Amino acid sequence: MDTRTNVLLLFSKLPEPGLVKTRLTTLKDGIFSPEAASVLYHCMLFDVVETCMAAFDVLEAMPEHEHVHDEYELLISTAPKDNVDRMRALFEDAGTWPRPIRYIFDEGASFDEHYNDAFAKAWEAGADCILSMGADMPALTTDDVVRGFCALHELDDAGEPGIVLASDQEMGASIIGWNRNTTFSHDGVFYNEDGLTVLPAYIRKAKAAGVAAKYLPPVPDVDTMQDLAHAATVVEALGYCADFGLGAKPYRTAQALEELGFAEIRIMPNGLMDPRSHLDA
Repeated sequence: MDTRTNVLLLFSKLPEPGLVKTRLTTLKDGIFSPEAASVLYHCMLFDVVETCMAAFDVLEAMPEHEHVHDEYELLISTAPKDNVDRMRALFEDAGTWPRPIRYIFDEGASFDEHYNDAFAKAWEAGADCILSMGADMPALTTDDVVRGFCALHELDDAGEPGIVLASDQEMGASIIGWNRNTTFSHDGVFYNEDGLTVLPAYIRKAKAAGVAAKYLPPVPDVDTMQDLAHAATVVEALGYCADFGLGAKPYRTAQALEELGFAEIRIMPNGLMDPRSHLDA
């Protein structure tokens, strides 16, 4: 039986004040201090890691393929190189994790190149399937990760080149991955000079290369205050739904939002809806 190595490639900065989630801070157009935003990002990072590890448990409990044994590994990529040991210490100081974590650094002259570099290092280390994402996704569920790897396996089992991807809430992509037999890259995707956003950039690259694309349910990330407001409502829902079979829940993020006074979201009345007076009694 062959072994298939599945890598969850998680891109993450260190949660340092003033260097992460600045759009949530008073440095830009947010309301939080840089210190508070870094704590929030720290909580998101740990919650995402725990969700991914819980997904590995689900995947390993699934019936094995007839000729393939699947193994799963969490790989955190950070930048620059000097931050690798600091990232490792961040997790080790937090205590024992259910599974081992491997750490690498990514580098390049653009985000595209950083992404390509991390993928290349994962392939070189023996990955057969890579599913990648960022750490600022407290709405990520165990099922999202399971679906992602199952889609990669469908492509791999069929010997069909292709990508899997999930959209975020802002015309981007929150999850992207492909298998070793797929010739693909992130070139020209991020910060596209023609103004093309990330999701259609990936789709048009796939179309031009003639490779398949499997669409996963959207997973929102958190960059702006509006993103965070949406995330706060989802985090509350996940916290309750987790008790009914959802899997891991983002309890650290929920606690941070509570302490920041941002756990309950209210909006102003909206008078722009279509009239209903002719419908309602």
